[in-house]
Amino acid sequence: MSRLHLTRRGFLHGVAAASVAAPLHGRTIARAEARSANQTVNIACVGVGGKGSSDMQSTAVGHNIVALCDVDAERLAAAGEKFPKARRYNDWRKLLEQSDIDAVTISTPDHMHAAVTMSAMQLGKHVFTQKPLTNTVHEARRLTEIAAEKGLITQMGIQHHASARLKMAVQAIRDGVIGKTHDVHVWTDRPVNFWKQGLQRPDKMDAVPASLDWDRWLGVAPERPYVSGAYHPFHWRGWWDFGTGALGDMGCHLIDPVVNALELGPPRKVRAEGPEPLTESGPEWCVVHYEFPGTQHTGDSLRLTWYEAGRMPQRDLFQAPADWAGSQNGVLFLGEKGNLFVGFPEMPELFPREAFVDYRWPELKDHDHYTEWTSAIVGNGTTSCPFSYSGPLTETVLLGNVAFRSGSVIEWNSEALQAIGNPAADGFLKRDYRPGWDVAGLA
Repeated sequence: MSRLHLTRRGFLHGVAAASVAAPLHGRTIARAEARSANQTVNIACVGVGGKGSSDMQSTAVGHNIVALCDVDAERLAAAGEKFPKARRYNDWRKLLEQSDIDAVTISTPDHMHAAVTMSAMQLGKHVFTQKPLTNTVHEARRLTEIAAEKGLITQMGIQHHASARLKMAVQAIRDGVIGKTHDVHVWTDRPVNFWKQGLQRPDKMDAVPASLDWDRWLGVAPERPYVSGAYHPFHWRGWWDFGTGALGDMGCHLIDPVVNALELGPPRKVRAEGPEPLTESGPEWCVVHYEFPGTQHTGDSLRLTWYEAGRMPQRDLFQAPADWAGSQNGVLFLGEKGNLFVGFPEMPELFPREAFVDYRWPELKDHDHYTEWTSAIVGNGTTSCPFSYSGPLTETVLLGNVAFRSGSVIEWNSEALQAIGNPAADGFLKRDYRPGWDVAGLA
């Protein structure tokens, strides 16, 4: 059978077999080794609108964009004008048949991250996948495992990780400037005016725009009618079938410096509060309480509280001046000697200010999150957010959604990927894919 006539199911299951068949794909399958430093990388981009557009242009610096994919023909055409030599596809499975691809960026809605990323990695491609790495905890674990098995150069797209302000905050925490940390508070203004949550599925159906392949946009998600403005191109974030809510969207950014600075492993307990959970949509607001085992930077344990939809920790916890402006998105570390705040995008500060008048922040600089990935592929350095780091980070973030959706306290057994004695929570760790869209390695 010609590879161009494989069924969808045949292609997705065949990816695993192809990964050990070097003659089919030559050098891209033989081994996921870094290329010579004087070579350019041939990059394919899946999802080229919205954030995908900037991902595409940022990774193109010094390298070749050879393939583009989007289920929206208008977005695909706009990307094609920027890279006219790149081949165009509206099906990522067809794109992965192109033999000269070395690496792939994945900037689709959350529900398609794992399917595309796993399929690319099974073919030996290096991958850059936008946050959150996956839609489920199980998917995050599997991508982490396969990346390690294949020796691939991977990066999750959390560009704030590369900023000087987060690196300064992380360094200060690790240097013990505020002593051992005992509590952390993390907050965001999402979703509110950015997208809607607390929704019931629309009971209507609209005509699908001529430019959009709705079946391929749905991908692994259950079939449902197209409704104008409800899902594509942006409001998918509020629906569990496609997005991961405010926690999935902003948690990978905001919880990242906490996990990084304190060198946290998986949480041992997670509970959530908020309105009554809905089957289809994320909550209008949520507060999640994580408890972690202690590390060298904390006491015997570490408590992290997540707030969303504009909820924040009590003002007096900051020990900041009355005229301090604060931030709509930020992190507050509470330590033995004082507190450290870092905002998004505000620079880090130490409170109470009078206790740290002699402190001098380390002189650190921003670095490029994208060229870090392409440089590592050609043998120059490593990535700072490989799946070995960002996979476990994603698991931690998404466990907050599991706690909320299950309405239960999770006692987490990370090694077994299981909520101890809690089948209700375990039911949200994994998802079923739409028939014909299952992917080898993610079952």
